[in-house]
Amino acid sequence: MKIKDLEFKKFIACSKIEERVTELAQQLNTDYKDRSPILLPILNGSFMFASDLMKEIKIPCRVSFVKISSYSGTTSTGQLKTLIGHEESLFNQDILIIEDIVDTGLTLHKIMEELRALGTKSVEAITLLRKQPAREKNIDVKYVGFDLEDEFVLGYGMDYDGFGRNYKDIYKSID
Repeated sequence: MKIKDLEFKKFIACSKIEERVTELAQQLNTDYKDRSPILLPILNGSFMFASDLMKEIKIPCRVSFVKISSYSGTTSTGQLKTLIGHEESLFNQDILIIEDIVDTGLTLHKIMEELRALGTKSVEAITLLRKQPAREKNIDVKYVGFDLEDEFVLGYGMDYDGFGRNYKDIYKSID
């Protein structure tokens, strides 16, 4: 499959994604059984993952969206831009950040710091995908769907310059 100037091949089938999302939701149902967390999906990439995950969460919870970006093309720029922020008080709340992919860990580290500074009760992160650079930096992600090396991926909400978010499977670029 070709998107813009890159070739991609299927990497993770939608059936495998569905299975893993269900397992992650079951873990959250257990870990948060006596709490009511605020789920904080990071847009745009996490919208499919967040939607499927929330359908499997059986505990009381609320959701609020944040849009942060550090990407241009296939690489992280290192510059964060908060485009849309949460509107309710997060003081003394359990927060669960939902990410599509933790690449360098810059975005997640920054938002976790900002949330902790607001006096939250707890801040944890769940990501569908975690790349090797984030593992090497020991970025604090409690729940991980799949570990990757350093592949560039799209599909299931993730994109290449805005294209490819609509695919149910995850594809990786062919070098």
